[in-house]
Amino acid sequence: MGLFDSGADIGIDLGTASILVYINGKGVVLKEPSVVAYDTNTNEIKAIGEEARLMIGRTPGNIKAVRPLSQGTISDYTITEKMLHYFIGKALGRRTFRRPRISICVPSHITEVERKAVEDATINAGAREVFIIEEPVAAAIGAGIDIDKPYGNMIVDIGGGTTDIAVISLGGTVVSDSLKIAGDDFDQAIIVYMRRKHNLLIGERTAEDIKIKIGTCYPREEEMTLDVRGRNLVTGLPKTVTLTSSETRDALAESATKIVDMIHSVLEKTPPELAADIADRGIVLTGGGALLYGLDKLIEERTSINTMVADDPMNCVAIGTGKYIEMINRYNLTSGD
Repeated sequence: MGLFDSGADIGIDLGTASILVYINGKGVVLKEPSVVAYDTNTNEIKAIGEEARLMIGRTPGNIKAVRPLSQGTISDYTITEKMLHYFIGKALGRRTFRRPRISICVPSHITEVERKAVEDATINAGAREVFIIEEPVAAAIGAGIDIDKPYGNMIVDIGGGTTDIAVISLGGTVVSDSLKIAGDDFDQAIIVYMRRKHNLLIGERTAEDIKIKIGTCYPREEEMTLDVRGRNLVTGLPKTVTLTSSETRDALAESATKIVDMIHSVLEKTPPELAADIADRGIVLTGGGALLYGLDKLIEERTSINTMVADDPMNCVAIGTGKYIEMINRYNLTSGD
């Protein structure tokens, strides 16, 4: 096979909401929710991924559907390891004879202990070698930015549990910050709003549906509405409410403003030459949260810097994580010439 068996190189975007697996030469081959359902009496795993997600809010007392990752870090080590093992096996199939080399991304501001936990879980799940890459760097590579050039690039990666903001130049992070507000917080904000404003109790899946279909954080050209079903908190009976897109703007305003404020704060800490580059080149948004309607417009209005959503923002981190191993291969091969 030569020096590297590239068929056994994979990149994993270990997200709070979803796990994506990228295989060298094949692209993103697997994308499933990072949810595990298990029996609390026996600790037996009942379902992983999409099958487990469908169980959220619908399980009997002894079956619990959990997200073993919280805000980008491992909150349940054993379950994360089993989940990784399952997804690696599913992505590679039974064809592989070698343990794969895996690059895996982490939020930019996790501790050494948390980083080590990710590394250990990946090794125990079947990796031969592990490369850790910070999410904003992976997102930049996946968005097609040449990070090795001496220019400042600002990446805002809005995942499920964390928003990572970084200024990248010459292959590394110059200034960065991480905010524990992201896609999941948008969902929670909608749940709180529905309870407070409409006396309606809705679940996470319904909130996510609202966010995707009519959610906005900037005035829409056309008002949109959606019929939302939930439980009336006064009568305890099922009830349907018609929600407007401008109401979602009220619900999401606080979370969106915190993300904009953090971008401001990172720009203030950026060296002037790199800040000038960003003013020229713009801000790039990646991650599922980047798809919230109007977030790019809101950032552009508040910073006066051109802001764009990357192509295929959901997959940027996974693609970048996978390509990171290809970059390591290139450097290793050239240095060994």
